[in-house]
Amino acid sequence: MRRVVVTGMGTVNPLGKNVGEFWSAIREAKNGICPLDRFDMTDFSARIAGQVRDFAPEQTLETKEARRMDRFTQFAMIASIEAMADAGLTADSVDSERAGVILGNGIGGIETLEAQFKRVHDRGPKGIHPLFVPMMISNEAAGNVAIKFRLFGPASVVVTACASSNDALGQAWRLIRDGQADVMIAGGTEAPLTPMGLAGFCALQAVSTRNDDPEHASRPFDKDRDGFVMSEGSGVLVLEELEHAKKRGARILAEMGGYGATCDANHLTAPHPQGRGAIRAIQLALETAGLKPEDVDYVNAHGTSTPINDPIETKAIKAVFGDHAKKLKVSSTKSMHGHLLGAAGGVEAIVSVKAILDQFFPPTRNLEQADPECDLDYVPNKGYGGRIRVAISNALGFGGHNAVVLFKEYAS
Repeated sequence: MRRVVVTGMGTVNPLGKNVGEFWSAIREAKNGICPLDRFDMTDFSARIAGQVRDFAPEQTLETKEARRMDRFTQFAMIASIEAMADAGLTADSVDSERAGVILGNGIGGIETLEAQFKRVHDRGPKGIHPLFVPMMISNEAAGNVAIKFRLFGPASVVVTACASSNDALGQAWRLIRDGQADVMIAGGTEAPLTPMGLAGFCALQAVSTRNDDPEHASRPFDKDRDGFVMSEGSGVLVLEELEHAKKRGARILAEMGGYGATCDANHLTAPHPQGRGAIRAIQLALETAGLKPEDVDYVNAHGTSTPINDPIETKAIKAVFGDHAKKLKVSSTKSMHGHLLGAAGGVEAIVSVKAILDQFFPPTRNLEQADPECDLDYVPNKGYGGRIRVAISNALGFGGHNAVVLFKEYAS
């Protein structure tokens, strides 16, 4: 089995428009949740979100290029450009036949879809934009990234709801491990903050309605949590085969050692009540890494701040780790940046890698009084230094999708 390492990272999210800004905000437990101002919020039960404010894609992309992309693709492009620069790679410095891109996404170009539906409604079929389809479909983020860097290897999208990014990372990891690629851009992107996107989750009664106090709305594992806070952005990693990275003198950030994916096959929106699928996904991540539960130091939890997710995920962690669960540090950074849906895993993979690099346990913001069913060490409110050799990051999505990725400190 070939070893897979992380050599670059890039992000755009409510806490920062690059990895440096983002990680500084995480370390300082800053808040990225605010009133949503992208459209009229009058009739919405939830009026807050993790919004990327002052987003100007033209600062990185050509104006004409940016206008031909939905917001979710713009996010992916900018994060990928940062990640490739961080890795020290360009379109001319990789074997393009041995490099590719896999991105996770939940709902594609919903902003484009809504805008073009209105045009057809108002003006008939001739009113639709000629690039409506390529702007809207979910694979266009990966396609645009592949075109940007002239990558002729695998280029695809994974759509497994909130598990999408982790599944994208896992599939990219397998391609490199099994010898089918040397370099993969992987992660996720999402731009769901539209009238239909928000209205849909409001109808499910899944989102927080703490509109008068957005700073404290996302509160994973807290007894007063009332739902997740929708968010937008992208998180992208460059995965590379170890010897390939060493040969070119790359800076190695961490090793991606394992991946596990399962399905609850239980309910469209609720996790298995005993955490069955999550348990097995964590176990598979450990098995593929050749590690034992006691080797893990940190768990980046899915931690959505919903009444149903947090205690079930806690139950799953305790089932896998047994007595070691009491020694684990567990946190949900969604308490700061909100829930990026299909992009959540990409952003939280960056958190996991940075936690290992800095030997720093990220905090769970707004954890004032833990739910009695949530009885682990969630690093409440303030992060701190500590030994992190191995970190796992959980992602649990609608449809029962579970995906867990494992990162470890790089050792030659």
